[in-house]
Amino acid sequence: MKELTIREAREGLSHPEQMFADADEILVVRRGQPVARILPVTPKRRLSALKAFLEGQTLQTVPSEALLAAEREERG
Repeated sequence: MKELTIREAREGLSHPEQMFADADEILVVRRGQPVARILPVTPKRRLSALKAFLEGQTLQTVPSEALLAAEREERG
């Protein structure tokens, strides 16, 4: 983790590619106390991951109407 003062961060933001070249996280401090943390952007999830998740889910074989009717019969 790279640590910068507020002044260094202000000056560095004009060239962010240089600022983040060697660090994946930057801590901005004022008088030794952290005031901000700058993190890299994470990539968006792909739809294929969602598709794989949905394919892994088991489907209900009995219709919900039948399950509800059976539960009502048991109660009453």
